[in-house]
Amino acid sequence: MSQTSVKKLKPRFIAPIQNWLEGWVYRYYERRLNNSVKGGKMPRHIGLILDGNRRWAREAGLEPIHGHEFGFEKLKEVLKWCWELGIDAVTIYALSTENLERPKEEVRQLFDLAEKGFREILENEEIHKNQVRVRALGRLDLLSESLNATIREASERTKGYSKKKLNVAIAYGGRAEIIDATRTIARAVASGRLKLEEIDEKSFSKFLYTEGDEDPDLIIRTSGEERLSGFLLWQSAYSEFYFMDIYWPELRKIDFLRAIRTFQQRQRRFGR
Repeated sequence: MSQTSVKKLKPRFIAPIQNWLEGWVYRYYERRLNNSVKGGKMPRHIGLILDGNRRWAREAGLEPIHGHEFGFEKLKEVLKWCWELGIDAVTIYALSTENLERPKEEVRQLFDLAEKGFREILENEEIHKNQVRVRALGRLDLLSESLNATIREASERTKGYSKKKLNVAIAYGGRAEIIDATRTIARAVASGRLKLEEIDEKSFSKFLYTEGDEDPDLIIRTSGEERLSGFLLWQSAYSEFYFMDIYWPELRKIDFLRAIRTFQQRQRRFGR
């Protein structure tokens, strides 16, 4: 066989071996990281800002809705990682009030995708096996009636569960949440059900959408943006933040585990 023929054959043999080796190294590192993380203190409640779906789709030459579809599939994967690690509560930022100002067709597609997601909850074995209570947070009156009906059905079906919690922030804004809580408190004071001197941080928290839940220990945002964009403004006062440069659909388990490991390495003093 000529040297030219050998050179042509080499890439055909080397590429599969290289791919196998890279895959083996990744799996080995993931196992080691996973075992290391499991030995540390786990956040009880994490918030996820699922950012970068549209940009990922554009760079891949796809329509924005396909980015959201891939992002939805990634969310299901990430939730499994959370439950495997023993994380009790997850709050995801699915749709902000500002997102509702996007083109009508995109908003309609997002509503359809959200409805599909809540409908899957009704039949998802993982949800019922892990006894995950599901509820939506936000100004739900801004959503379509069909989506609202599905949300109510999913919430009703899982309201008796108490082992895990999944909050979906949809048509949500942190400032809107605080305003809504303030209005409810004002009505309670006006009616005599609440006294002004009874209003403090603890009582105020009871009027938020997240009433009954602990504040998030860790908030993760993908896509390289380093801001909350209105996500859990009141609740995140003492949360730890972790920002990633990758888009949400690209998130790997090692990326997620690194975020948990970083959280475990930080000293939380809560202002003391």
